[in-house]
Amino acid sequence: MIDVLGVIGFILGVSAIIIGQLMEGGSLLSLVNGPAAFIVFGGTLGAVLLQTPLPVFLRAMRLFTWVFVPPRFHKRDMIEKILSWSNIARREGILGLENFSMKETDLFARKGLELIVDGSDPDDIRDFLELELEVKEKFDLSSAKVYESMGGYSPTIGIIGAILGLIHVMGSLSEPSTLGPGIAVAFVATIYGIGLANLILIPVSNKIKYLVEEEAQFREMIIDGFISIAEGENPRNIERKLDGYLDKTNPDSVKMTKKLKY
Repeated sequence: MIDVLGVIGFILGVSAIIIGQLMEGGSLLSLVNGPAAFIVFGGTLGAVLLQTPLPVFLRAMRLFTWVFVPPRFHKRDMIEKILSWSNIARREGILGLENFSMKETDLFARKGLELIVDGSDPDDIRDFLELELEVKEKFDLSSAKVYESMGGYSPTIGIIGAILGLIHVMGSLSEPSTLGPGIAVAFVATIYGIGLANLILIPVSNKIKYLVEEEAQFREMIIDGFISIAEGENPRNIERKLDGYLDKTNPDSVKMTKKLKY
């Protein structure tokens, strides 16, 4: 599902600059400069490639889609699944979950179910799942920081582009009529650098970080649910525990999970 707010934010941010330029009597063509764009975009990309391992960079490129099509973590639906699995484990034993582990589409939840079916100790289940969660979260946060780094480099690269433009202008001091337009073009690089950082790169980084943290919380909820199943807790107590993970400000989340026969 497309994140409408993200699309609106992107369009509004870019439109504000374009409309502001027109309101001040400027021309859109004055903001178009190929060399400046090449310096800012190329220099920023080169700097981040220099510091980033290839797997992290490729993951960052894939995570960009999260900005407009973010993953959905349906906590209430997962709680209902966990409560259902808990009831089956109490009635039929943990081996009754074997068929569910093979059909579960969430790979993280499937691994947890397999650990329970194998009769793993609850502490071992927690250690295995938390290790997998920690590694993935760290990798995804490193990928989000790629955009954060680009947001730090691009304004500086923009200044470099402006200085290069001014150097060119200073070589034309013998023609005063060309100084004004030349200086204006030189500062386009600064606009590109600052605009790219504050309208795209830094917001993208923050959006991905938020979603990574939300996914981690979702996985932590699953871990707590599986540990409770492995320890044979009463499904009612499991529901009370997992209810704490629901967002109480979200009307869809405050609805009680559908009642099951305990």
